Amino acid sequence: MLTTINEVYDRVAMHGVRNALLDRQIAALGLPAIKVPIPSPCPNEVYEARMEEACAAIKAKGIRHIVFGDLFLEDIRAWRIEKLAAAGMEPVFPLWQRETATLARDMIASGLVAHIACLDPCEVPRAFAGRRFDDALLRDLPDSVDPCGENGEFHTAVTAGPMFRASIPIRIGETVERDGFVFTDIIPD
Repeated sequence: MLTTINEVYDRVAMHGVRNALLDRQIAALGLPAIKVPIPSPCPNEVYEARMEEACAAIKAKGIRHIVFGDLFLEDIRAWRIEKLAAAGMEPVFPLWQRETATLARDMIASGLVAHIACLDPCEVPRAFAGRRFDDALLRDLPDSVDPCGENGEFHTAVTAGPMFRASIPIRIGETVERDGFVFTDIIPD
């Protein structure tokens, strides 16, 4: 599992999820993890240099592929392919071009439990912050919002699902607005 951590806030970069919750997710998945610390704000050159270091460490362990959950953003896919090729690695996109309304319903039906940890208030009303990602949320989302948040409308924190050894009990904490985004604290119990 490869994740960037904001050095200032000790949280997953962009999603705002506590490092403590990330640690619980990693344990529940039973996967090795590499956390890449990045400053805030993070210039692209710094991000790319730190990710190159992380990829070199991964490759040194004999790993040649990194799996991404990208669905349809061609520019991001092309960027990942380019950067990993430079590192002598290949990306894998198992969800590429899946229909997102169906995928969202399939994830929920599988037993996945997630809550909105971050949202763009220009796209999703602030009242959605902290809500559980479920059928009711899908019904309530504005029509302009991708059901999986693929255009950056929202990000979730997963706390249960078929991929976890055990679910992670959580409580919903404070919601704050910072840098043009709304973050809800998902606190592991």
